[in-house]
Amino acid sequence: MSLLVDHALTAPGVPFACGLARHGDRTALLTPAGAVSYRDLADRVRERVAILGPGRRLVLLTGANRVDTIVTYLAALAAGHPLLLAPADNPAALARLTATYDPDVTFTDDHAHPSRHRRRSAHDLHPDLALLLSTSGSTGSPRLVRLSRDNLQANAESIADYLGITSADRPVTTLPMHYCYGLSVINSHLLRGACLILNDLSVADAAFWQLVRDTGATSFAGVPYTFDLLDRVGFADMTLPTLRYVTQAGGRLAPERVRRYAELGRSKGFDLVVMYGQTEATARIAYLPPDLAERHPHTIGVAVPGGSLHLHPLPDDEGAPDTGELVYRGRNVMLGYAERPADLGRGRTVTELRTGDVARRTPEGLYEIVGRRTDFLKIFGLRLDLRQIETMLRTNGYAAFVTGDDERLLIAVEGDADRDQLHTLVSRHYGLPRHVVDVHLFDRLPRLASGKPDYPAIRALAATPPQATPAAAAPDLTALFAEVLGQKEVTAGHSFVDLGGDSLSYVEMSIRLEQALGHLPPNWHTTPIRDLRPAPAPPPTPARKDGPTPTVPDRRRGWRSRVDTTVALRAIAIVLIVGSHIQVYDLPGGAHLLLGVAGYNFARFQLTPAPRRQRIATLARSTSRIVLAATTWIGAMYLLTDDYTLGSVFLVGYLTAPADGTNYWWHFWFIEALVYYLLILLAALSLPFVDRLERRRPFALPLTLAALGLVSRYQLVPGVHLPTPVVVFWLFALGWAAAKATTVGQKLCVTLAIVATVPTFFGDPGREAVIIGGLLLMIWVADLPSVPLLNRVAAALAASSIYIYLTHWQIFRPVDDISLPLALLASLAFGIAYAMLVPRLAGKAGTVAVRWCTGAAHRVSQRRSSPPGSSARRSPSAATRTAEPGTTAPATPGSGSATSASGRYVAVDL
Repeated sequence: MSLLVDHALTAPGVPFACGLARHGDRTALLTPAGAVSYRDLADRVRERVAILGPGRRLVLLTGANRVDTIVTYLAALAAGHPLLLAPADNPAALARLTATYDPDVTFTDDHAHPSRHRRRSAHDLHPDLALLLSTSGSTGSPRLVRLSRDNLQANAESIADYLGITSADRPVTTLPMHYCYGLSVINSHLLRGACLILNDLSVADAAFWQLVRDTGATSFAGVPYTFDLLDRVGFADMTLPTLRYVTQAGGRLAPERVRRYAELGRSKGFDLVVMYGQTEATARIAYLPPDLAERHPHTIGVAVPGGSLHLHPLPDDEGAPDTGELVYRGRNVMLGYAERPADLGRGRTVTELRTGDVARRTPEGLYEIVGRRTDFLKIFGLRLDLRQIETMLRTNGYAAFVTGDDERLLIAVEGDADRDQLHTLVSRHYGLPRHVVDVHLFDRLPRLASGKPDYPAIRALAATPPQATPAAAAPDLTALFAEVLGQKEVTAGHSFVDLGGDSLSYVEMSIRLEQALGHLPPNWHTTPIRDLRPAPAPPPTPARKDGPTPTVPDRRRGWRSRVDTTVALRAIAIVLIVGSHIQVYDLPGGAHLLLGVAGYNFARFQLTPAPRRQRIATLARSTSRIVLAATTWIGAMYLLTDDYTLGSVFLVGYLTAPADGTNYWWHFWFIEALVYYLLILLAALSLPFVDRLERRRPFALPLTLAALGLVSRYQLVPGVHLPTPVVVFWLFALGWAAAKATTVGQKLCVTLAIVATVPTFFGDPGREAVIIGGLLLMIWVADLPSVPLLNRVAAALAASSIYIYLTHWQIFRPVDDISLPLALLASLAFGIAYAMLVPRLAGKAGTVAVRWCTGAAHRVSQRRSSPPGSSARRSPSAATRTAEPGTTAPATPGSGSATSASGRYVAVDL
């Protein structure tokens, strides 16, 4: 017979972690690898307790929704070891916590075996201490919340009570375990013997919803951003018969959205439970009963079972007369904070939780949050100490005041600061998306007459346009995005990537957006349209006490402008390619560089968090645009000249090339290779298991493909002649991996792969230097300093590059005998004009996105030569044909070039 409490586990444990065995053979954890029963889970916990050993020690565990992690978590709670739960996806945060608290036992990479294990604790640990959580989510802030065994048990019981959790429930995990909201889902369901469906997919993934259906999931949890994703994936139209309720916390959800989802739930048979909480209360403070959500969507409801709420009067200068600071009392209120190891030995230092939120009590007895006291904000579920942020900025050399609301962090900085650096600093330090960090520059920071910061004046900036003049009013960007991308339903919440934007429309959109805003915001392609703002005017020039005000140059001029690195590379490469073919200079290597850029942009624009069907549709559209652009021009040249065969028209020149080499089928090796790659990837991503693999291993997958590609790069299959598309695939895969490299270590890995594999491929150090230099620039530098005029030239070349490449073979021939530079300019100009003309001739709104955005610049390149016997059709300066691209010409081994009749060397740009 199962015991209510497993007495094999040590006495000071948390009851729900000690009593797992009482649920018997019911399924506790459901994973892709199979099910784990409660009896099996209790056995695993007991084994892990033995590994932890006797004597209480501080255990650090990186949180992840995996079986071994949960086993270690429960073992520490059951055996009475205080546990520090750290983020698994933030090495810097983990390093900060480790350095500050010096844990005795550490479980990181291997969640089943410790990487550090002291026999005795180096700390004085209070008997009640059970868990340490960061108040700032995944930022790794040294300030931790100290939670007791009673806190954890009381919170789990309270949540299970008001949600009515039973052993029949099956929640699917949607939030990280180190986040108190995600952890509360685990605790409350294990308490009642429910089945946890362990998952690391996003709700934006179609595979997630298939998992919900296949496993009969009864609930999931979401923060406000989750509901943005639900809108995008068409949640309202889904049929989910087993769904019993959806919970929401981690920030304020707009009342109209609360009402809409409550109405949807009523029609679909599930409840929406809006909740309010803080880590300091072990997650939950209040909840809104589902039957009140439609009538009172603006409230947080009532206190959770076992707790109580009251309003603490505010100072006379804060809030309305009927409001107060919301204060919570209950068994789940923390012991207190820890900021250093010595605090781990302290007992209870707080008896009630002052939330920092200003609230009022409605006539119905519900509580409504109406504001926030100035010291704290909660954005994206992260509770931010504004004064701590000011201290951090001051440490980094910025004089700043920080305020904001539940949607935006507003930073006022004194002096001439670099906004982009500030965005990066704050976003990385606190784990915030860049678009919620709003930076304003001041000559002098606003202060009250008393000298205190004037936060209301700073907050007023967030409600006004960045510039007061009519010219600064934000243009109708939704209409602009709809026009360029050919979309009908565009809202301010969409981003370029959300709307199916790709590398073919990226350049066109960047040109139009810079013209509309006066600058190109960083990461604009993933930023919601509503957050794309006109360039702010420079702050007023400070007056000098000893004379007239000096003239200060406009900081928007000169090298303050930036250009996206991939756009610059595409523009430079197409000029290098065409100029080398015309023999203006000998600078080969552009096409192989663009192959890496193509892989980078494929990952950036095609492998988004969108559902599988949307990703497939976007990739299919992009591929079809490349095919249409190429086959149209090649087909026309097939009819007007005898340069190409029908095989080239259908991009199968490699398969149909005549043995006598009497046509220029090799002109289009690059486009053929790229189209082959995209079609194969389109077919592969159509398979659910490949789609899931890419999402779970976004960096490892392309790196593995690049390694496999080295088999063909080094011709390791003896006796087999491989065509160029097969030989050069490794470069495309490395570009893909570069786009998915999110850490310095991953970027270094790709860098080393490039530096190790590109040399010796051509036997031409100059060509290899072009490829290596361009790819490394793409990896390490997001954008380059520029000037507006240069930006427009680069954008025009990059956007028109596929047309320049396709047409230049015929355009330069009549001109290069007159002047080689003139032939280059004519080829570029004709390609740009053709790129502007094609969509107008097409006459369909859907083809507007093809205009300018023929961003196959990174998919374009050729080499110039003539097949033997065809010199009569070429100008006297034309080169003779050399070896097939990707191989070495026998006459000039490793040179990648051939000698023309006039003695000039002609670059064979692969």
